[in-house]
Amino acid sequence: MLQHVSLDHGWYYHYRLHNAKLGLLRDNGFYPLHRYLNRVFKNCPQEPFLTGPRGSRLRFDLGIRPRQIDNHEVTMLAREGLSWNKYTDAHSNVQVFMLSYDNTTVGVEVPIWLRATELGKKHEEFFNSKEPLSGHIDVLRTDNDKVWVWDYKPRAAQEKYASTQVFFYSLMLSRRAGIPLDRIRCGYFDEHTAFAFKPDKKYLRGTQLKLR
Repeated sequence: MLQHVSLDHGWYYHYRLHNAKLGLLRDNGFYPLHRYLNRVFKNCPQEPFLTGPRGSRLRFDLGIRPRQIDNHEVTMLAREGLSWNKYTDAHSNVQVFMLSYDNTTVGVEVPIWLRATELGKKHEEFFNSKEPLSGHIDVLRTDNDKVWVWDYKPRAAQEKYASTQVFFYSLMLSRRAGIPLDRIRCGYFDEHTAFAFKPDKKYLRGTQLKLR
């Protein structure tokens, strides 16, 4: 039912997919996503993840003000996952529980990246690196005609830059999988609350970065 591969991207990331739900993507208007998830499962490049900037380490504010949702489905799933205790760490418990028992979670620790040429001439200046920006999506879900990028944060309400992280994750997924950005939503959550928003290129205005 679950496919699992360990990716050596400077640390071992456990990329997992749900076979049955992955198959449904192909028939529900998400074929580009289905193709991408399969492709990187079989042959994910290592080079984009070794030395460049990481989305999870971005520490700047883009002016995003996500909507707080206290009774979101992902918070309830997080509570159940944390009580599962199948793994020694909270992230794995939440991720694998959602992948196993939530009908809309299709993958966890999904690898994504953007090359410098894909963010315009200011990439090197902005990130202080010529190397790709990379990351791994904690939880990838679908909801009707939208793809959701979620990041599990144990103290979500205290996060200052999680919105920046999932915004760039959304850009990376859009580029790599060929999904229009307006079909993507993103957010972060813990067992108490969730924060969500629509990623929009307008948030790049103050950065001089341009998605190409």
